[in-house]
Amino acid sequence: MSFDLKELIANNQGKQLSLLSEYINPQMAKVLKTIGFDTVYAKGQGSHLWDIDGNDYLDMQSGFGVFALGRSHPKVKKAIRDYLEIDSPNLIKLGTQLLAGLLAKKLIDEYAPDGIDTVFFCNSGAEAIDGALKFAHAFTGRKRVVYCKNAFHGLSIGPLSINGLQEFRADYEAILCGGIEIPLSDTARLEEELSRGDVAAFVFEPVIGHGVFIPTDDFLPAARELCSRYRTLMIADEVQTGLGRTGKFFAYEHWNITPDIIALSKALSGGYCPIGAILYPKKVYNSVYKSLDQCMVHSSTFSQNDLAAVCGLVTLDVIREEGLIENSSIIGKYLMDKLRDMAERYELVREIRGLGLMIAVEFGEPKSLLLKTGWKMINQLHHDLFCQSILVPLMMDHHILAQVSGHGGHIIKLLPPMIFSREDADRFLNAFDQVLAAAHKFPGPIWEIGSRLARNL
Repeated sequence: MSFDLKELIANNQGKQLSLLSEYINPQMAKVLKTIGFDTVYAKGQGSHLWDIDGNDYLDMQSGFGVFALGRSHPKVKKAIRDYLEIDSPNLIKLGTQLLAGLLAKKLIDEYAPDGIDTVFFCNSGAEAIDGALKFAHAFTGRKRVVYCKNAFHGLSIGPLSINGLQEFRADYEAILCGGIEIPLSDTARLEEELSRGDVAAFVFEPVIGHGVFIPTDDFLPAARELCSRYRTLMIADEVQTGLGRTGKFFAYEHWNITPDIIALSKALSGGYCPIGAILYPKKVYNSVYKSLDQCMVHSSTFSQNDLAAVCGLVTLDVIREEGLIENSSIIGKYLMDKLRDMAERYELVREIRGLGLMIAVEFGEPKSLLLKTGWKMINQLHHDLFCQSILVPLMMDHHILAQVSGHGGHIIKLLPPMIFSREDADRFLNAFDQVLAAAHKFPGPIWEIGSRLARNL
């Protein structure tokens, strides 16, 4: 029998949770079922998902930022179809690749800052950070790397060594290497480490993804000066923040600085295939690929693959042609302004912060006695339950998908596609207002959700 993709999907639709549980990640399957996020989705388009019953869900997560263009963007789909028709000579490992070269040229000529002129392609953000760390070691001859508290740079061994989240590191400390954590925006602590003269790189997210923590206005300019003074490379992790997410093509542009190396991934393929990229200067390249017999000293089987390059080329065109960077800035400001107005009415909301369409809603202990009782009760059961108690009705009652940002931080993160419209924003705001109003009634259904979740942990 010949392979028929549509028939295969039709015959197995609804088996997603059982397949995840049996063959991929049983614990994740249990979590999804417990919190009611085991919906069977049948279609994704733009900022929306549809389940098998035709219900419309608003996506405020965008695949952790992968679907910046929204799902199933027609221009990306057309480019992929066109590519499949040409029988391209892909991945000639002892040969040259046109499309990867064109994507590298576009990134350098149209987007990279002066001084950055070379691209290494890989398959993910973690790979991009891993490679950047190797490049920094090769260029400086140094071993130590400085990173910020709460940072998330990936989960393979190199990036995990500079991961500021203990829940990911705890079981692997014995095999991690060379990472030194400093508090975000602590210039004195950064200089203390760099002044020792043995730090290869300072790696930073312009906006820390886990929690959406934003540095003070003076920190990154000061860090740039310190890195130059102590001959330490400054590596910008733009895996989630890059390509316009924060209202600038690169988020570091908000602080008028230029890093030495830039790591990209996530949104670069329009969500259709894995891709990552390291943008770096020729002086660093020459310290890595320093002779003919080392021309593959850092490489990857799927580096420079045509499909990823096609997706990258069309994604960059879509971002520019459709004004998505500007849209991120405008709709992000609209969301944050409305959320801050809302926060004034709800004592459980501690802070709204963000840049562009990368937004955090942080909750904190209320002042009124009844709500304080509920807050303490739910946090004694589990430190993540309050935010999940907000997300469950947001999902079940309003069909809006969002996420908790990190463990124990009482933060909900909003990361909608960059095509997000005013209509989409209003739908979320109206639903969120209703859920927050319900959360301010104790006892009540929202608090009962937390108790029920605790029993299933």
